[in-house]
Amino acid sequence: MRRRDFISLLCGTTLSLQSVARAQTAKIPRIGILWHAPTAKAQEPYFSAILGGFRDLGYFDSQNIVLEHRFAAETPERFRSMAAELVALNVDVLVTVGPQTAPYARAATTTMPIVFMGVPNPVGSGFVDSLARPGRNMTGLSNFGADILAKRLQFLQDMRPSLSRVALLVNPNNPVTPLYREVTQAAAADLGLENHTFEARTVGELERAFDAMVEAGVEALTINADGLVFQQRTLVGTLALERRLPLGVWSRESFDGGALMSYGPDQVAMCRRAPTFVDKILKGAKPGNLPVEQPTKLELFINLKAARILGLSVPPMLLALADEVIE
Repeated sequence: MRRRDFISLLCGTTLSLQSVARAQTAKIPRIGILWHAPTAKAQEPYFSAILGGFRDLGYFDSQNIVLEHRFAAETPERFRSMAAELVALNVDVLVTVGPQTAPYARAATTTMPIVFMGVPNPVGSGFVDSLARPGRNMTGLSNFGADILAKRLQFLQDMRPSLSRVALLVNPNNPVTPLYREVTQAAAADLGLENHTFEARTVGELERAFDAMVEAGVEALTINADGLVFQQRTLVGTLALERRLPLGVWSRESFDGGALMSYGPDQVAMCRRAPTFVDKILKGAKPGNLPVEQPTKLELFINLKAARILGLSVPPMLLALADEVIE
């Protein structure tokens, strides 16, 4: 073999071995996901939506990415410890699902990239400097605005024109509760409604809260995104109907429990969209440079069966606006 050919062959072999070595030692990205429910099944359809979003981008768990799931079971202590655990694992990106999870992630790290979902007010919560330029280690998707909540109250008023006194059900364990109180109070006042807030931290407190609403003479009820209510949405819907309280909720999934109406963004689409942020960060983007996304489409669902039970007539205008009407 001529010397020049031998050197070419040797160089080619060396490069091939280096490529194999790089492939063998390439770091598989590790993504931490902090959920609010106790199990993957309890997080459906959002759990499958996030996995689907990763698959859409070519990521498959335990193949070219590792997803570290943690389920906090709506417990503040578990939120805190599990967020710290994921930070200690040094995951490449920490994803938080639901409004109550993001504050615990922020408390656990100010440097690790965080992608949040369903945060009502990222700027007011101190997660980002602005929606256009977050400027810190957090970015993601917001699912709430004062206008959305005000519109939800307006729809309830349209269905019960005599409405004068409304209730807001909150979970004090949810860090977003003060915002829900403030915004609801302002929106109700703008509509000439009197708002009363009721609390439930556990399943056992829900029925007592509904009984207190009846005693207070409220005529309708709204609930914003909360893990406890989501897990108990069927019970909540039943309690509302039994007490003749028109219930307005925040998503298609929470609506399935028996609410009269739902108005808000598509939460499943939001979950499927979140991995796009993760992908950009893994490819070198900084969270502080990725604008926070807000809902571009809001969905209205109306339950005519619930309306009949409550003795309400849904205006044709609302039926025409609805994305779906349940008979």
